[in-house]
Amino acid sequence: MPIIYLTVMPMLFFGFITFAKIYTMHFISDDLQDYASNHSADEPQLLSTLNRETYQKVLQPRMLSGHFQGRVLSMIAKLANPQHILEIGTYTGYATLSLAEGLRADGTIDTIDIKEELQDLQRKYFDLSPWGNQIFQHLGEALDIIPTLNKKFDLVFIDADKENYLNYFEMIVPLMNKGGIILSDNVLWSGKVLEPLNEKDRTTKVLLDYNRLIKEDPRVETILLPIRDGLTVSRVI
Repeated sequence: MPIIYLTVMPMLFFGFITFAKIYTMHFISDDLQDYASNHSADEPQLLSTLNRETYQKVLQPRMLSGHFQGRVLSMIAKLANPQHILEIGTYTGYATLSLAEGLRADGTIDTIDIKEELQDLQRKYFDLSPWGNQIFQHLGEALDIIPTLNKKFDLVFIDADKENYLNYFEMIVPLMNKGGIILSDNVLWSGKVLEPLNEKDRTTKVLLDYNRLIKEDPRVETILLPIRDGLTVSRVI
């Protein structure tokens, strides 16, 4: 089956039919996605409840990692067994809790987001988990907060404003322990990385530059996984 990431759909506006590009973050059929999910570890009940509440109450719920990607993040964290995790972009905390499953008993997660209105929902679920006392929320711009943390990290998850991916990477690499893992989400950007670049589309341009950088930077070795909207795993050498 061909990989389809773009659908052109007719839409009716003021009596005229026009056509719009509808982008999706899924690159395989729904049936194959369901098969992969059904043959992977079950979604923990707490995360299932958070998933449901996010879709009921929060704008742009598709930003949530979801069952399959959450299990991928959990598995990577369990393999890395990190002491200190940094997450840039908390949203409602689904990925945070997935990563926490691999955290050492004395470990910490620092998670950063700019949306104050989501903090109470995040904390509600953090405190319902076994890792509530190990998860530290930070409100504000990540580029301002990261230098204040005074930690060396074993695992970092970048899932925030794409325009700053290059800046985040350059700031984070010196703060990583050797062998540490940097995860970068949305690097396929709904397939836009394959389209002719519109010079006004700054986000796609940054992601193209970012994908090239983490492939060529001698400080890391990288593999790009076509999971959901693209997940890059980079190991600090």
